[in-house]
Amino acid sequence: MLVDDSARNRLIGIGISSVAVLFFSTLDGLGKYLIQFQPLVQVVWLRFAIHVALTAIFVGPIYGPRLYRTRQLKLQLFRATLMGTMTGLNFAALQTLQLAETGSIMFLAPLLIAGLGWFVFGEQLDLGRWLAILTGFIGVLVILQPGTGQFKLAMLLPLAAAFGIAAFNLVSRRLAATDAPVTTQFLSGLGTAVVLAPFALWNWQAPESLSQWLLLIALGSSGAVGHYLLALSFRYAPASTLAPFQYFQIFWMIAIGYFVFGDLPTWTVVLGSGIVVASGLYLLYRESQVKAVAKPSASHPGPGSGAPSQPD
Repeated sequence: MLVDDSARNRLIGIGISSVAVLFFSTLDGLGKYLIQFQPLVQVVWLRFAIHVALTAIFVGPIYGPRLYRTRQLKLQLFRATLMGTMTGLNFAALQTLQLAETGSIMFLAPLLIAGLGWFVFGEQLDLGRWLAILTGFIGVLVILQPGTGQFKLAMLLPLAAAFGIAAFNLVSRRLAATDAPVTTQFLSGLGTAVVLAPFALWNWQAPESLSQWLLLIALGSSGAVGHYLLALSFRYAPASTLAPFQYFQIFWMIAIGYFVFGDLPTWTVVLGSGIVVASGLYLLYRESQVKAVAKPSASHPGPGSGAPSQPD
């Protein structure tokens, strides 16, 4: 179904998408805070367990059996594995890195998605898009500063997560052909929660206060609401319209990092993130030009759309 691309609907979509980005930034901030007090696997598990519970309670009655009905169970399980792994890598990195550092590195994902789209699906990439991908890698190297005192091994975790996000999006594209988006979101969260449950319960450490319980609930709720709002935004505006505004997540992460954790990104992180974001926006521009010549834009982001993706 094509999106009604009127000016009013575009503004609504942009507004909803911007709120979704705030929820994702809040999710990362809560994760960084909670892993100071709770085992990593427990925090990751509760993030998905609460997400699944909320979806079952509020969305289940609407969709009924369609919520968990899939034609590609193995692919759904693989997507769930990727989602849990990416979230674990991200939260593990946040134990030592700033929010701005992890977020900037993982913004490489849209460029990787375009490259993998060429490798997996044989999609054509012109010189401009290849240069955008290469420039994005240079931006990440500016952030990582390999071979210097600024380099931290933990920086490799969000880099690995970025590759996971790229694979995650390609799998999502395959599933979109047969399964409803709400089914894919639910089963991915459910699969991750089920797989992590034994490890989380084995390492269970009871939250020390009511405030920690509330923050854990807020963690899962932020993921559930953020993903719902992001999906909803694509009903009002195409990915090509929404993608640039999703890059504003880096500003939220810098703000949360500063006001909550007292972190300020270094100039190399600022410069590198600027290069990565600019590369992603240029890739998006090139994609929109190609789509304008070939056919109207689809109402959901493809693997080369340039839209930042959310592993959490």
